[in-house]
Amino acid sequence: MRQIIPYNPKLKELARQLRNQSTKSEIKLWQFLKGKQLKGYRFNRQKPLLNYIADFYCYELKLVIELNGYSHDFKDGQNRDFKKQQDLERAGLRVVRFTDNDVMDNIEGVVADLERIVNEIEESL
Repeated sequence: MRQIIPYNPKLKELARQLRNQSTKSEIKLWQFLKGKQLKGYRFNRQKPLLNYIADFYCYELKLVIELNGYSHDFKDGQNRDFKKQQDLERAGLRVVRFTDNDVMDNIEGVVADLERIVNEIEESL
């Protein structure tokens, strides 16, 4: 039976606002994800899932990509990230994280890591 990840329509407007306020690292990574550029898979930006908004999400792969900026360095941010990741993983999603610095300073490495992760997911399907 196919698992359905709960979409939260109450977060739709907030997700739209966040797309309009994207960080530089989100914009940079999006250039490599949009238009099915990563191995032909479609990604969404700022996707409401459960009670969270995922930075990037691919339904086919059940893959969430999160970018961690400066605010994630503090204990409160880390605790929220941990809970979010636990909840998303319990729902059957794979969550991968990169820092803003990873994306800004080594986009090729980030994309290579994502390609490796996608290959792993494909092999397990």
